[in-house]
Amino acid sequence: MSTQTVKIHTREQQLKAFERLLDVLDELRVKCPWDKKQTNESLRPNTIEETYELCDALMKDDANEICKELGDVLLHVAFYAKIGAEKGDFDIADVCNRLCDKLIFRHPHVFPPTDTESSKPMPSIKTEKQVSDQWEQLKQKEKDGNKTVLSGVPNALPSLVKAYRIQDKARHVGFDWEEREQVWSKVKEEITEFENEVKNMDQQKAEEEFGDVLFSLINASRLYHINPDNALEKTNQKFIKRFTYLETKAKEMNKPLTEMTLAEMDEIWNEAKKM
Repeated sequence: MSTQTVKIHTREQQLKAFERLLDVLDELRVKCPWDKKQTNESLRPNTIEETYELCDALMKDDANEICKELGDVLLHVAFYAKIGAEKGDFDIADVCNRLCDKLIFRHPHVFPPTDTESSKPMPSIKTEKQVSDQWEQLKQKEKDGNKTVLSGVPNALPSLVKAYRIQDKARHVGFDWEEREQVWSKVKEEITEFENEVKNMDQQKAEEEFGDVLFSLINASRLYHINPDNALEKTNQKFIKRFTYLETKAKEMNKPLTEMTLAEMDEIWNEAKKM
């Protein structure tokens, strides 16, 4: 990360910058052949890509890249609001106001309700867990909120992230292990069931049991405050780095990987691990 000191702008400068973005987008929507043709559907794949690029920058903790990718994501937020305004459905002010209303409603310990019906004393909120539990409970009280505990988990989420969110949602209503150490019995049970189906050569049941193994391991990660997606991505990057080292060393030896023995590759791999 850069150690360069960045001037933090005043609120007035921040508002002007946001207004400038809206003005630029207005111009592009009218004058640019590509921008004027975009729809919610056509932008969606780009939005997914930009979100993943932001995630990459966040994992690297690269301030310059985070700033750049946040700009790309912000452009998409403004673009969808622009399309909403053109349809007469909503505009960027509606987006901001609905977000603010939601944040205020879900943080009564910070913004106490002013109406008489909700003026009863609020429970004391002192921990992150209490805030998180309260957040989930309040979501189901909203007029357009989630009607069931798991309805707020988007179907389009990647399976690994979805499993974590499902388990976390269930936790908020008390569906969880009494002691987190109990989860390891479940993990071992699922691994044993998977091994049995592999021995039985039943592909369909083995796949089901492997899913159960993954689900139980994700449950364990949640209980021990480890984000499984972040953990797996770090391992992905570690493997890429070590395998790239292996490839480089093989080229230096003028020996293709396909002609190396597993023992030779393991020796170089261990070198990479020490580095």
